[in-house]
Amino acid sequence: MTLFLWCYLILWLLFCLVNLILFLRHPQHYSITHHEYKTFLLIPWKWLSFIVACSAMVIVVPYTGDPTWDYIDAFFMSVQTFVTAPWAVGILYLSLKNRRFSKQTLLAVCLWLFSASWSYDLYLLLREGYYPVTWFSNIGASSVLYCSAGLLWSLDWRRGRGTTFSFLEPDWLTVKPHASFARIFWAALPFMLITTTIVAYFLILEYPDIFRL
Repeated sequence: MTLFLWCYLILWLLFCLVNLILFLRHPQHYSITHHEYKTFLLIPWKWLSFIVACSAMVIVVPYTGDPTWDYIDAFFMSVQTFVTAPWAVGILYLSLKNRRFSKQTLLAVCLWLFSASWSYDLYLLLREGYYPVTWFSNIGASSVLYCSAGLLWSLDWRRGRGTTFSFLEPDWLTVKPHASFARIFWAALPFMLITTTIVAYFLILEYPDIFRL
């Protein structure tokens, strides 16, 4: 492993450690631990769509031709994305909009990068014994999926406003009784197509003859 990768590994491990210590000192200061966020995630259309997406990711693993992608990392990255992406995307948007950066902002960055990249890197480092050569390209591809998932599961419908993102509302983690998938379907479709397109891209690379017209 090169000196650069050793430095990179040490730096992101330290960044994660600092965020973990700050989080454990005052977990109640982070809205991701609040009951409202749990309720926000467990709306039926959200967890059902997660089950479908996670199952699809795991099922296509052997057909992608990517040796760094197996059942284990496909599963744990999907779970991390569902649990953290809506919160991280919302916090980062609000931090940039209000130009106010806090411990929540740092944790949102950490969760984004750990879920989309660093957990993948660490798993492959432990599995193969060396840092994956795909670490840099994975940051971009997985971040697109992570952001898309965060936006998808942040979609909401508000009376008098229509379809919106929850983090655009003052009470963004408060679930409204009239929120339903039917009301936000057309807004959700582009985000679902992004995931489908990326997975299809890897399948086409591995099996070009099947997809050739």
